[in-house]
Amino acid sequence: MAELLGDLISPISGGRVPRHVAIIMDGNGRWATQRGLPRVAGHRAGTENIRRVIERFADHGVQYLTLYAFSTENWSRPQREVRALIRLLRYFLRRELDNLHRNNIRLQMLGHIETLPEWLQRQVGDAILLTRENSRMALNICFSYGGRDDVVLAVRRLLAEGVAADDVTEEALAARLLTAGMPDPDLLIRTAGEQRISNFLLWQSAYAELYFTDAFWPDFGREDIDMALAEYGRRKRKFGGLLPEDIEALRGR
Repeated sequence: MAELLGDLISPISGGRVPRHVAIIMDGNGRWATQRGLPRVAGHRAGTENIRRVIERFADHGVQYLTLYAFSTENWSRPQREVRALIRLLRYFLRRELDNLHRNNIRLQMLGHIETLPEWLQRQVGDAILLTRENSRMALNICFSYGGRDDVVLAVRRLLAEGVAADDVTEEALAARLLTAGMPDPDLLIRTAGEQRISNFLLWQSAYAELYFTDAFWPDFGREDIDMALAEYGRRKRKFGGLLPEDIEALRGR
């Protein structure tokens, strides 16, 4: 494995590193089930893995890391599990806030934060305020977030502002999404083997490179991150066009 990783990681140090990585953190429940544990134990293990993932991506120079923690659809899960996930957000903030601030990482929350209990809304607001000037990396936690909902809300903002139909552009809509001011994701990762994006950053991921891994989220570690970034470094991003070398090859025919 070490030799394989040595070959895979080499493009990272001298190649392209994504500015923005987005992750669908999947597999907590299955991780727990395989170990004979309750699903909540898997969610807790997944929460504890977030620090390691943040640190590794920050070490590689990734500037934005967006984590899909809780979707708008997740409210339909059993209430016991929903309450546990909300408590885990509190647990994450209590456990990690000082470490995030000390490491110059800015915390941002994307989604319907107003659906959280008031005491947790205050805790989230305090964490955002504390870290707002940090500049090493922006960590976006998507909680009660849905990609379609994000677009609908952006359209409503355009209408509320009285923007004329002829002035509705891709740039105008993007400026009203929850990710306004951030670059679109360059790399979208999903753990646990599923190969879909599940209503996550639908507009923003139009040209993201997709990477799927069988590793469950609690097991997604340094080697998995390095392999994902190495794979990204090998991809040729065309954004619907042609690369200069492709154009030259066509001219030579």
